[in-house]
Amino acid sequence: MESAEIRRRWLRFFEERGHTVVPSASLIADDPTLLLVPAGMVPFKPYFLGEVKPPYKTATSVQKCVRTPDIEEVGKTTRHGTFFQMCGNFSFGDYFKEGAIKYAWELLTSPQDKGGYGLEPEKLWITVYLEDDEAERIWHEVVGVPKERIQRLGKKDNYWSMGVPGPCGPCSEINYDRGPEFGVEGGPAVNDERYVEIWNLVFMQYERGAGTSKEDFEILGDLPSKNIDTGLGLERLAMILQGVRNMYETDTLRVVIDKATELSGVRYGGSEATDVSLRVVADHMRTSTMLIGDGVTPGNEGRGYVLRRIMRRAIRNMRLLGATDLVVGELLDVVINTMGQQYPELLEDRRRIETVALAEEAAFVKTLKAGTNILDTAVTDTKAAGSTVLPGDKAFLLHDTWGFPIDLTLEMAAEQGLSVDEDGFRRLMKEQRERAKADAQAKKHGHADLSAYREVADKSGSTEFTGYSATEGESTVVGLLVNGAPAPAAHEGDEVEVVLDRTPFYAEGGGQLADTGRIKLDSGAVVEVRDVQQPVPGVTVHKGSVQVGEVVLGASAYAAIDITRRRAIARAHSATHLTHQALRDALGPTAAQAGSENSPGRFRFDFGSPTAVPGSVLTDVEQKINDVLARELDVHAEVMSMEDAKKQGAIAEFGEKYGDRVRVVTIGDFSKELCGGTHVHNTAQLGLVKLLGESSIGSGVRRVEALVGVDAYKFLAREHTVVSQLTELVKGRPEELPEKISGVLAKLKDAEKEIEKFRAEKVLQAAAGLAEGAKDVRGVALAAARVPDGTSADDLRKLVLDVRGRIQGDRAVVVALFTVANGRPVTVVATNEAARERGIKAGDLVRTAAKTLGGGGGGKPDVAQGGGQNAAAVPEAIEAVERLVAEAA
Repeated sequence: MESAEIRRRWLRFFEERGHTVVPSASLIADDPTLLLVPAGMVPFKPYFLGEVKPPYKTATSVQKCVRTPDIEEVGKTTRHGTFFQMCGNFSFGDYFKEGAIKYAWELLTSPQDKGGYGLEPEKLWITVYLEDDEAERIWHEVVGVPKERIQRLGKKDNYWSMGVPGPCGPCSEINYDRGPEFGVEGGPAVNDERYVEIWNLVFMQYERGAGTSKEDFEILGDLPSKNIDTGLGLERLAMILQGVRNMYETDTLRVVIDKATELSGVRYGGSEATDVSLRVVADHMRTSTMLIGDGVTPGNEGRGYVLRRIMRRAIRNMRLLGATDLVVGELLDVVINTMGQQYPELLEDRRRIETVALAEEAAFVKTLKAGTNILDTAVTDTKAAGSTVLPGDKAFLLHDTWGFPIDLTLEMAAEQGLSVDEDGFRRLMKEQRERAKADAQAKKHGHADLSAYREVADKSGSTEFTGYSATEGESTVVGLLVNGAPAPAAHEGDEVEVVLDRTPFYAEGGGQLADTGRIKLDSGAVVEVRDVQQPVPGVTVHKGSVQVGEVVLGASAYAAIDITRRRAIARAHSATHLTHQALRDALGPTAAQAGSENSPGRFRFDFGSPTAVPGSVLTDVEQKINDVLARELDVHAEVMSMEDAKKQGAIAEFGEKYGDRVRVVTIGDFSKELCGGTHVHNTAQLGLVKLLGESSIGSGVRRVEALVGVDAYKFLAREHTVVSQLTELVKGRPEELPEKISGVLAKLKDAEKEIEKFRAEKVLQAAAGLAEGAKDVRGVALAAARVPDGTSADDLRKLVLDVRGRIQGDRAVVVALFTVANGRPVTVVATNEAARERGIKAGDLVRTAAKTLGGGGGGKPDVAQGGGQNAAAVPEAIEAVERLVAEAA
């Protein structure tokens, strides 16, 4: 049975039994504590925590998941993988243990021609929590599983919690016996390789307190309602139903391995080393495809770094297998064709996914070359220092700056006879992670404890947003925090967070900045609102300070936004939509939105593109946008089902989470997007849009910045003033400026060349004197001196070679000259063949001199260059070179 069919049967089974089918959420987690979705229940977490009331009593989903803590183990074992699909069924206060157990048994054991998976009942073993008599009774008495195939395990294996105070409960796992060829008998308590877990049923019925470990925590009592959270690993079930030994041989991964063998010429099963690489390629290419499909782009931090690391491991392993050409395109094609059966959006978005992936491959191939050169230098320096261990900071530099995986550094260093200071490398990595973690924690806890906002939501419900149609209105203070803590009242000068039952204030989101304004109370108190956020879904928090009077919980209030600011932001937001559509028209669907910020009078828009956008294309895009403004198109919003929005061709932003009902903003016949922001009523209200330019903000991602309305006009007015001044200076018309300014610049360039030629000739005039002044050091002619400051490195190199050539005879010759440019010392050293035959190498001399100068350097035995920080040490450096020559001679 193919994986796509396993997925279809799961969803159909539970839908027929009254469950709401919930599409897989994006891999980009809608949770500040997570980078990526690591488990099937994550999208339902707010319901289980009581933050949001669930819109259904029962639900089912097949959720895309990515886990990377064990990424180094991927391929080495056949059990580790970074991407997987978790089939789940959920109950929020509806059915409990008996219902969940009966559903699971029915689906697993029903014949395949009846819609089930057709597993043999006698091969299924059950584990339950040590103290869960009820679950064991249901399995034995209701379902009919013999007691000898039911095993009790402790908290470590059969008890679930989130690791923090909150819901928890016992769980029951269903395991499949793969037979004696996979190990000894005795059930899952004895051998989890033979008895593989396929389905975990979690019975959420208790509330836990704080604890010191996964097993050590206090049970505080029963939950108000009992919930069900189950998870079946699709890949594990596919392994069983397809009769293969491990997940890498299932239909969605084996085809990738087969393509990798075709591209590399290596046979799967040929050796353990090549098998590991092939499994890494298969897993990582599938994960990369799914991540890019959900809008992640390669980067140096966060989820972008996760993607970059995974992609680069895949590419590197293809190189280890012997592939020398670009391979990502063909591997990606196989993944999209296979996974597209389950996720059709991959097929629709093929071009964008390929563009991002191919750009990353091209970038890494260049990085590989550059990093190899850096590593070669580090290896040379290490050996020159008499060490056999490459320093940890060098390995960290290669990893952090050049994207070199540590295992690649280890392997390449070993080829040069060196080991790597892994402890030092991992210490630096740990320090970096701790800095990043501390920064993330600081950002995450910038607001008060979220429980205060949840309490407001429980008591007063969600905040009603009136800002689409109103800019001010009456409301009531239903929540109040002072300096981050709940309070009944606040006084003049206090920093407050105010929650109203209804508000015209737009909370920052979807790229749109928050409204500002004022909240006035009947008592005369005034709160100046500087920011608006939604720390928990549905609760709008107004952050600001009390200007006058006392703010009291429960008081009547009148909220009014800054209308001028709102209108300027609305113009920017509508202009963003127009820019998005115009870019897609010009560049194709690969120019998908990757982020935006709409602020008063200006906006920035990030989009996918592997290369810079030509200036002519940007000009055409700007022209198209302003043509739309002149057409005076109406802008209107409509709430509809996600299915209807897709049918109408509405564009959704990658990474955004949408519900069953979505808001669609339409601009005439030009643009249609899913959007919760505020907009103008007609494109004529924008006045003017001026694109300032575009730039790269990461691999495959570009950014356009622009001005709107009055801000655009002011910019053009300033530009006009500058043009007028230039035309006056060059005595020409505006259209002649490029030609006339180019002429002036050409003359300047010619003059600079003449000056440079004169200066070089002057420097080289000193060559004869330096050659004549060479001293004899134990039979070696040494010319070591400081030349005039300001001499360029190129001129210094020419001078050194000229002096070396002027010293006649067959003597060994060493020339070491120094200068100071821009406050920093520079040295170039050259040796002739006779000197090198005596073991005197330019690279060794430069390293000694540069170390004295407080820097570093290197090069070939005949010519080398270095520099430092301490210009005052030049005389000492000259003496150091002379001593080293004397010792070597």
